[in-house]
Amino acid sequence: MARRPIALVTAVVLLVEAPAIVGLNAIMARFVEVQSMSLDGLDPDHMVTGTWALGIGSGAALALCSLVAALAGIRDRRPGRFGRGLLVGCAVVHGVLGAVAVGLIGWHAFAFLMAVVGLVVLTLVMYGKEGAAPEPSKAPEPAEA
Repeated sequence: MARRPIALVTAVVLLVEAPAIVGLNAIMARFVEVQSMSLDGLDPDHMVTGTWALGIGSGAALALCSLVAALAGIRDRRPGRFGRGLLVGCAVVHGVLGAVAVGLIGWHAFAFLMAVVGLVVLTLVMYGKEGAAPEPSKAPEPAEA
């Protein structure tokens, strides 16, 4: 089946995306720091720290999602309950970010985020319930006269 390569591609895409998110938040933190921006009188240093924390937390979450997808692909088994929940959360966040990105960044960012959503959801669907597969039917026995 194609589910193993799909899970491994999902893992690679999420793993590549993790440092990109950390880098993006680092750039935003630098902008806040250099311009001493504040939001309703908040300390700019706290905003810089919060931006870094969000970036590192998001990167770690993406790396963990990547690990879950990689383990599913390597073992060729569906993720456990926690792993499935993590991947569902990852898909939802990417969907919301895609909706925001189409207005702020453009259609290319939207297309990339929707491709990631598709990969994550496809990974989840391909590893559906293992007991759901129909058992092979036995040949009907001839009727005795």
